[in-house]
Amino acid sequence: MTSSRPLESKRVRFAHGPGFWVIAAAFLTTMAFSTVPTPLYAIYQHRDGFPTYVITVIFASYAVGVMASLYLAGHVSDWLGRRRIALLAVLAEALSAAIFLFWQDVPGLLVARFICGVGVGVLTATATAHLSELRQVARPEEDPSRSALISSMVNLGGLAVGPLVGGVLAQYVSSPLERPYEVFLVLLLLSALGVALVPETVERLEERPAYRPQRVALPSAAKPLFFASAMGAFAAFAILGLFTSLAPTFLSGTLHQTSRLLAGVVTFAVFIASAGSQVVFVRLARQLQLRIGLVAMSVGLIAVATGGLLPSLWLFVAGGIIAGAGVGLVFRGAVATAASLADPTSRGEVLAALFLIAYAGLAIPVLAIGLGIALLPAQVALLIFSALILALVNTAVLRMLTAHRN
Repeated sequence: MTSSRPLESKRVRFAHGPGFWVIAAAFLTTMAFSTVPTPLYAIYQHRDGFPTYVITVIFASYAVGVMASLYLAGHVSDWLGRRRIALLAVLAEALSAAIFLFWQDVPGLLVARFICGVGVGVLTATATAHLSELRQVARPEEDPSRSALISSMVNLGGLAVGPLVGGVLAQYVSSPLERPYEVFLVLLLLSALGVALVPETVERLEERPAYRPQRVALPSAAKPLFFASAMGAFAAFAILGLFTSLAPTFLSGTLHQTSRLLAGVVTFAVFIASAGSQVVFVRLARQLQLRIGLVAMSVGLIAVATGGLLPSLWLFVAGGIIAGAGVGLVFRGAVATAASLADPTSRGEVLAALFLIAYAGLAIPVLAIGLGIALLPAQVALLIFSALILALVNTAVLRMLTAHRN
């Protein structure tokens, strides 16, 4: 079960306060690594000559890895301990970086992205729960929503940093398909060393429960609110998926902007808007944050679709940034709501279930729009995508608001 007292061992060198920031840094590094290939896809495509749909398949292999690990292992840190599972997840990311370096054909990219997704799926739920518990011990008087805010910012901030680093290196170094992975391989190994030295916050049971895949361990009365939150996270991640997979293709094709740096900067701007909106509106009530997030996502999606139709680079980018700001607020509301519904012994499992549904939003809509691009003009596929996600996010957030009122 989860313990509120420090669980120390002789090998632990960090206190709970510093350990919190070590886990946060490892989480940020892992999330950044997961998006570093974003501006590099166009280079792979130009080198190997594969169609745009292959990019969505490569990207989807990552999301499938995330979902598989969340379903099969995202909750096991509740039984085996946060530190051990977090360490394995970070080492999986290091393995992915090595595969990116030494196996650069399409099959290698698929394998590397899948393993990257497996590590991210395990770490996302584990680190979110671990951060909450480390903060609770280090600062028991602090509002628990503070750690939820930091965790969400680290998650989205890491996703923002990855494309920027990848874009800068792709634009200015001589080996754009090697150097980003070399940098992150070193950072991930250092992160693994740090994770190995943080305090444990889960007391391992002598008799472990029988293994089972993921489920939502919630009272029946709480499930409608959970699934409304999960639907909001699904819609939010669909927007993020667009900008981490196909945005560079739209920039270079429809908008005639071939700069690798620009591809990274646009995705960075969308994700940093997601993280920044949480800071700007942190003092507002959750319901008001959700309303602002709904408006921002709706306006942003309309602008993105219009920017693709005209075409207009600035409208496309501005729409992405506005939608990204809304994503941050809706995603934070979803995470905070799901965490509040769970008791400490099942927090990791409930968060894993939420992220499982969210990452389905990262894969399924992106695959659909990739198929749409193969059959329809890119502008039309983008318009259909935007309309569907617009309807979904309005349905989800309005249900969340209704559930909160009840």
